[in-house]
Amino acid sequence: QVRLVESGGGLVQAGGSLRLSCAASGSSFSIFNMGWYRQVPGKQRELVATITAGGTTNYADSVKGRFTISRDNAKNMVYLQMNSLIPEDTAEYYCNMGRLYWGQGTQVTVSS
Repeated sequence: QVRLVESGGGLVQAGGSLRLSCAASGSSFSIFNMGWYRQVPGKQRELVATITAGGTTNYADSVKGRFTISRDNAKNMVYLQMNSLIPEDTAEYYCNMGRLYWGQGTQVTVSS
């Protein structure tokens, strides 16, 4: 059974940084594409960044140049380094595995 657990969210001032982590259970982590998504109340969940099993990354235009997704297959972990945060980045951030499994989310709040 797959379980995803996010951590690292919190309150940060604009211009600051946070690093989100996602710990995945299961032995097949390395073959899955992984992603980070975010959602604001009343809006649809949106893609932030993805990383394929082979390490190819993709980013939403709104976070390009500021966020970096990475993975450590030996530890079953995926990360999202978020720099130069802006208030518009405030959202619940979710880890996704293979577009099949979701974590429970971690809240990121950026104050102006």
